Parts: sequence; C-alpha cells; structure tokens
Amino acid sequence: MEEIENIELKYLDLDDYQELKKAMIDSYTTMPNSYWKEHQIKTLIDRFPEGQVVIKVNNQIAGVALSLIVDYHEFEDEHNYEKITGNYSFDTHSNDGNVLYGIDIFIIPEFRGLRLGRRLYDYRKELCERLNLKGVAFGGRIPNYHKYADKLTPKEYINKVRSREIHDPVLNFQISNDFHPAKILKGYLEGDKASNEFAVLLEWDNIYYEKPTKKAATIKKIVRLGLIQWQMRPYKDLEELMQQVEFFVDAVSGYRSDFALFPEFFNAPLMAKNNHLSEAEAIRELASFTEKIVELFSKLAISYNINIISGSMPEIVDGKLYNVGYLCKRDGSTERYEKLHVTPDEAKVWGLQGGNSLKTFDTDCGKIGVLICYDSEFPELSRILADEGMDILFVPFLTDTQNGYSRVRHCSQARAIENECYVAISGSVGNLPKVQNMDIQYAQSMVFTPCDFSFPTNGIKAEATPNNEMILIADVDISLLRELNQFGSVRNLKDRRTDLFELRKK
Repeated sequence: MEEIENIELKYLDLDDYQELKKAMIDSYTTMPNSYWKEHQIKTLIDRFPEGQVVIKVNNQIAGVALSLIVDYHEFEDEHNYEKITGNYSFDTHSNDGNVLYGIDIFIIPEFRGLRLGRRLYDYRKELCERLNLKGVAFGGRIPNYHKYADKLTPKEYINKVRSREIHDPVLNFQISNDFHPAKILKGYLEGDKASNEFAVLLEWDNIYYEKPTKKAATIKKIVRLGLIQWQMRPYKDLEELMQQVEFFVDAVSGYRSDFALFPEFFNAPLMAKNNHLSEAEAIRELASFTEKIVELFSKLAISYNINIISGSMPEIVDGKLYNVGYLCKRDGSTERYEKLHVTPDEAKVWGLQGGNSLKTFDTDCGKIGVLICYDSEFPELSRILADEGMDILFVPFLTDTQNGYSRVRHCSQARAIENECYVAISGSVGNLPKVQNMDIQYAQSMVFTPCDFSFPTNGIKAEATPNNEMILIADVDISLLRELNQFGSVRNLKDRRTDLFELRKK
C-alpha cells in the first residue's frame, strides 16, 4: 500500500460510479456480478444524498456505505434484501421513516485493517442522531457460517461468535461497533452461499431519539435541581413556617430550578406547642397540618413554575401513622410517596408504620423516584425504581448525628453508581430544644452522579456546607445517563446476572 497522505469522508457522487463499480467487484469476489448499476446509484443519490458516502484515501475510493430511511414497522418482523430495497428500486425509502437501514457497506481489500469501516458506521450513527431516527438496522452477512452449517444452527453459530469461540470477520466487527443481533433472517440475500443465505438482523438504538409530538411541552435534557438545607428554628404558627418555605421556593425558582427538594420532617418545629404531650401524641397533632401544607405547596408549585418535593410529613390514614411526602408538580397535579422502612426509634417513640407504595413519577423532566431517609439504605428499592426508568432519585432525610448522616450519604452515593442515575439528598440542620425527640440535626445536602468519564471523578456534582442553612443549585444532564447505559466503562444495569437472580415487587 502506498503512503497515506489524505483520508476523507465524502458524499458519493455519480462521477465516482466507474471507480465504485470496480471497488464492488474487487470486494465481493464470492458473489460474481454483485454490483450496483449506474441508474440505481443515481436513484439513491437523488432520493437520499446524505445516506450515500465514500471514504477516499489519497483520492481513491477505499470504502462505501449506502443507506435508506424506512418505516421499520413494515419490515422489522420478516424481510429479505429484495423486499427492503423495493426490488432494488429503493421505493421503500421514505423521508418520514423512522430507521436508517444500511443496504451496503464495504472496504476494498487493500485498505482493510485501517479501521475505516468504523468511520462509516460512526457516520451512520451520527446521521441517525441528526435526523432524529430511532436507530440503525441492516441484515448482516455471516460469511463463515458455511463452514459450520452441518453442525450448528444459525442461532448456535451466532452465540459461539459472541462468546469468541468462532471468529466471523463481519459479525465480530459489527458487534464490536455496538450493534446487537435482533433475529435470524432466512433467505435474506440470494446467492450468498458463504452465509447459506442467512443473515443476522443487527440493530443500534439511538439513545437521543425523541418521539415526535404535537404538544408544546418537551422532556428536558438539562435539569436544574434546587436543594433546601433547612434550618430548624421555632415558628409561632403554620403561616410563619410557610413564609420561610416560600422564601426558599422563591430563591430556587429565581435560578430557574426545575425541582425544589425539602428535607424529611421539615415541619417538626410546629410540635413545640405540644411539647407537654407525649412524643407519640405530639407527632399525631403535627399530622393535622399535613393536608393544608400540601395544598399550600401545590399553590407554590404553580405560581413559581417549579416541581416541589415536599420532603416528608406525618399523616394518619385509617388510624395509623405514616411518614409521607408529596410531589407537587407545576402543572397543578400532586402525587404521594411513603417511607417504607421506619427506624427502630420512629416505631418505638412515635408509633410510625412503614408504607406500602413504591413507584416512579413522570414529570416534565423525566422519571423520578423519592426515597425517604432510611429507605435509601435498602438497595432493592432504588433498583426497582431504576428498572422502571428512574433518572433522578430524591432523598429527603433527617439525621441527628454524623453517624446517621454518613449512612444516608454513602448509601445514596452507592445508589447513584449502581443504578446509573443522579441522586439528590437534602437534610435539616440546627436544633429544636423545645421539641422532644428532635433535639439536634446534622446534614450536608449533596447531588451524586455515577462515576465515569462524563461525570465528576469522585461522583459528587455539588455539595452544601455542612450544618449551615443554605440552598444548593446543580444542573444534571439526563442524556449523559443514556450514554453511560450504552457505552459506559462498566454498565451496572446491563451487566446484572438476571439469569441467576431476579428482583420484583410483590
């Protein structure tokens, strides 16, 4: 091979046809006369110029990639090469289709080994993202299959290729480029004796695809979180407490935050006037404020255009005492979440019961989950939420000692890593000398991320000053989670051994 002076990716031009024809003949030696006619190339260029590209080395064609856009619903079940190309007329191409379908790709023999094929596949992926298509698909040949056809079914052959027991130059290369086998296509390409006319339907999913919508609203990719590190102080009544709440909502919404997160039992100062009662009686009196607080939070969410996670409050249902919170959305709707695991102290002193509801919530910023304090220390809960598509986990907490805080902090950071999500924790600081069982609080509010190249090396996006009243503002990029799930150094969600274990809600 002569010295390489220039490599460039270009759109295919009809003037390239004679050189293209020779390149195809040189590349497909096992299938004589397998080359496109000039009028077919002209049709492809006229209908979809962006989909037809060549790689030129020293101004000589070294590789080619030809593509169509198709309505995949018409073809994903069963199809062959003749059908997908419309009997080689390319009438199947549609600018309104949803999948980029590769109909040809090759590198001529003298330029193989330079990883030029990867450039062509990368171009297809980038084109797919730019055109907002669901993914890339094509029928992949398995040219070494004829050597094993008498011993292995196509499925067994593919499994052995994937486990590296058999080398198939085409399939190995495609899998290494993040394409995953979807199914076997029988009788795919007439005359492909090396593959026994079998092909593997290979797919690549565009993680940035956004389903077209007629609504004005859209799911945000960059989400701004506002965490309130709440100072425990005396309040003479509910009105005064809610004035402080509104101050913080106003502050974080002033920075155009999408969420405001309050801590667990932020309204505990209202128990001071019932300090003459037992702890269990006092917290039940506190529960009488919950319905009104939720109503006021909902009004704040609407008027300040922000989604508010109300931390948590006591609530009595059928005579039983629960620790619950409300997601008050800026569209006016509210949803309820419960603390599922109560601490021994909460059960003994207050008589709290564990809740029974665990679910994700749909918001205008994607799916979120909420786990109250102690629940963050049970990894099964957040894993179930991750399986439901959670992007951000919010953890309102209340801890009196640094020991208790450390449990919540470190467990929450683990939840971010193992579930490939963001985790925001917010707690209370200060003390309440006139409220029994609520004497002191320790907190440092934080936002955690997974640990990979696109995220902070220590997995901490932002952190508040310990034991100081303040707000913490942090932006999180949801699209980075999609990249991590597909291309991360490790992939905790994908690599789970579900063949050995399963996790499900009763």
